[in-house]
Amino acid sequence: MIISSALLTGCGAASYDLPYSEKAGPDSSLYEVEFLDTFSSDLCVAPTDIATDKVDMTESSVAGLFDLTGKKTLYAKNVNEQVNPASLTKVMTALVALKYGSLSQTLTATDAVVISEAGAQLAGIKKGDSMTLDQALHLLLIYSANDVAMLIADNLGPGTDSFVALMNKEARALGATGCHFANPHGLTQEDHYVTAYDMYLIFNAAMQYNDFVQIINMSSYRTSYAAGDGSTKEIEVEATNGYIKGVRQAPGNITVIGGKTGTTSAAGHCLILLAKDQYANPYIAVILRADSTDTLYDEMTRLLEEAVTG
Repeated sequence: MIISSALLTGCGAASYDLPYSEKAGPDSSLYEVEFLDTFSSDLCVAPTDIATDKVDMTESSVAGLFDLTGKKTLYAKNVNEQVNPASLTKVMTALVALKYGSLSQTLTATDAVVISEAGAQLAGIKKGDSMTLDQALHLLLIYSANDVAMLIADNLGPGTDSFVALMNKEARALGATGCHFANPHGLTQEDHYVTAYDMYLIFNAAMQYNDFVQIINMSSYRTSYAAGDGSTKEIEVEATNGYIKGVRQAPGNITVIGGKTGTTSAAGHCLILLAKDQYANPYIAVILRADSTDTLYDEMTRLLEEAVTG
């Protein structure tokens, strides 16, 4: 694959490889890569709402747009309000897994992966099945599989409760003090909430891991893993992110690198993104509690336009 390079600045200190192809194929070892370098430890701040005539959000939405180069919050609406994050939770799950786990380690499913909630997104993992953490993170972030979130938490905790406690500890260490996690997947549960600003902090930290950025850029993923009975299971999934799938169009001067979606009846429709403008400047954009998929993407597109024109 051709490797191109571009230098970006942002909040947080690290450098990482960025897959630029929106159609990263089923072989996850192949990427078109850009090199990005984030070298500032400064963070964007948003103590109050920041409005603009160019961005029109519905009353219910919670949103923020963060310029990582200028270290500025370009737009903020209810960014410190505590709301249900749905599967944006999985960004925190991935961050903890990447920090404390090894991509090559094997995870084996227990009864913890059994999720009975109607409509929950599942990969179909059964007790006794096993896969690597690398495979699990792909299914977690690309397909938003809730059973895979439990697989990761149960193995790395060890035990889900210990893993969730670690999620909260790591969030506090990032300064994300307005959030509290009760599970690793984001299905509705009491005492499970975030703020839009906390999601910016968490996503910004996750971006410092090459593998996270590579995975969220992929439009599909295919792999095989070991079933409990010794056979091999094949799975192929598509991204839940409309921009990465190509069914939603970002503004002309904006490239969406990747992100995480989330939807439940309690949380509404949620999306957090890493994007860059025509000058290769990076931005994090987040919307929670939109009332429909169309509203979510329409509002996100207007929010991304502010990155170019603001």
